[in-house]
Amino acid sequence: MALEWLKQRFNEVSTTLQGEVSKIRNKSFLEAVVAGCVLVAYADGVARDEEKQKMIGFLRTNPILSVYSTEDVIAIFDKYAKQFDSDVQIGQANALQAVAKVKDKSDEARLMVRVCCAIGAADGNFDDNEKAIVRKICTELGLNPQDFDLT
Repeated sequence: MALEWLKQRFNEVSTTLQGEVSKIRNKSFLEAVVAGCVLVAYADGVARDEEKQKMIGFLRTNPILSVYSTEDVIAIFDKYAKQFDSDVQIGQANALQAVAKVKDKSDEARLMVRVCCAIGAADGNFDDNEKAIVRKICTELGLNPQDFDLT
């Protein structure tokens, strides 16, 4: 009887998790996460390889984010990085516009900010410029930066 209950509970949790992943697995969420990472990567004026690699690694290992292909992630990163290389202000505006697409989805927005914080710390130093960008992302999303230890 206990084993049957355990199987039933496992199936319920599995179904719920699959539903949650399906809700989050969409192109605008991926675009927002990667655009946020590009904002953080360029906070000091230059995107470092370790920041891009940390983002890819995080997306591969996170159970929710691992559903996305590495190729899609790199393509989106490169798209926004090229915009920063051409014009920082336009790159930042376009990246913030992509970030704003998850504003009304609290779980997605919070996860996106956590990923950005991890990218900021990728080089071993989550500096003031990177924190300032993540605070700006929080403001764009209507989130409290204090919830992410950004003050």
